[in-house]
Amino acid sequence: MSTLNDEIEDSSAPLIEHLAELRTRLIHSAIAFIIGMVICFTVWNPIFNFLTRPLCDAMAARGQTGDCGLILIKLQEGFFVAISISLLGGLFLAFPFISYQMWRFVAPGLYRNEKGAFLPFLIASPVMFLLGASFAFYIITPLAFDFFLGFQQPGSVLGEEEVTNGIAGIAFQGSAQEYLSLTIKFIVAFGLCFQLPVLLTLMGKAGLVSSEGLGGMRKYASVAILVLAALVTPPDVITQVILFVVVYGLYEVSIFLVRRVETKREEQLRADGYYDDEDADLGDPLEDEFEQDDDIAAHLDDDKDRNDT
Repeated sequence: MSTLNDEIEDSSAPLIEHLAELRTRLIHSAIAFIIGMVICFTVWNPIFNFLTRPLCDAMAARGQTGDCGLILIKLQEGFFVAISISLLGGLFLAFPFISYQMWRFVAPGLYRNEKGAFLPFLIASPVMFLLGASFAFYIITPLAFDFFLGFQQPGSVLGEEEVTNGIAGIAFQGSAQEYLSLTIKFIVAFGLCFQLPVLLTLMGKAGLVSSEGLGGMRKYASVAILVLAALVTPPDVITQVILFVVVYGLYEVSIFLVRRVETKREEQLRADGYYDDEDADLGDPLEDEFEQDDDIAAHLDDDKDRNDT
């Protein structure tokens, strides 16, 4: 009985050690995130000014050279705007350290070839997210804001003379929190869309998808990308077409990367001697033996028929 208890305690010890290490990694990541959040909270005004640049540029392009500032509808809205910017900025600053902690936790359980396969994806993921966020901020948001601002109209001003046919003016007076929420939505949505090559290539590396299967799903992928473009972009045809072209191009790039992964895997199998082209040309010996037996049986049947005749 004591021997069984000792075996159970020995088997549970590594699990407890892994959980303790995971807790340590999570605590370090949380501390890094809090530090990044505090740093961004101290400089949230310049970050907010940077995030409002597409709106100011779109208003300036329409001749609205006045104040492009936003308003606070609620008393506490300014504080929550600063908190939102701090959360996003803190995650951005702490992400390299969080990725490093994740790698330190996972790496000891991986083989050398698995480390070489996993590490490039860990590096490519934030790079592709940053590329998608930059694409959204510098290309998509100016087009979207210009589309939204197009619904303004000048109205009649009540002066000294009586206005008989007044026109109701529509002017933009945006909420700071609503604008920030919309901008973050664009940035996060396009950052996630640009993760498509990383995700599909990793799945191809694991053998979950194939280039042939992805190629056969092109028409379904096109429909899914069109639906995605309709959901994350304004009802502007130009913006939707740009998003469709970019994401579908990423899908084709994913097929190319998965095909390269399959080619390298096949070359590795050939180098390891699992199969050879010369053996494939010679055919299967068992299959050849069965074919010879069938030929002999057919020949004996023909001789029997001639003898009976």
